Amino acid sequence: MLKPGDRAPAFTLLDQWQKKWRLTDQQDQRIALFFYPKANTGGCTMQACGLRDIASQADGVQIVGISADSPETQARWDEKHQFGFPLLSDPDHKIATKYQAWGPKKLYGREYEGILRSLFLIAASGRIENVWMKISPKETPHRLLMALEESNE
Repeated sequence: MLKPGDRAPAFTLLDQWQKKWRLTDQQDQRIALFFYPKANTGGCTMQACGLRDIASQADGVQIVGISADSPETQARWDEKHQFGFPLLSDPDHKIATKYQAWGPKKLYGREYEGILRSLFLIAASGRIENVWMKISPKETPHRLLMALEESNE
């Protein structure tokens, strides 16, 4: 399990506009990296809209989302909700696996493997500051803001 102080696993993925996005290119800022199961679903839309709505309060933090959805699906979702942050495509869930955000889930008694909704706050140094695994969509923006306030004290 990744924990505060660990180096965030580096990666390169395509964003919703088919452009390569590299974690190592973001060294001048903090990153709020959230993993979500599926674009354009109720919980994921609530989570991403909540982060969009607090982005101006998360000064100096780049919000970035990752799911297994294609860049085209991510682009349609972004156009619909105007998120204003990168949505990255991890179709083979290699990055989700590196972040331990891929694992067993249950829905209506059915067990399957999927993305575990989670949030990682990554320092400009590339080290993990905070980790929230299996976080609720509603709690995601609140937990991020609370962590940012605590780190500013």
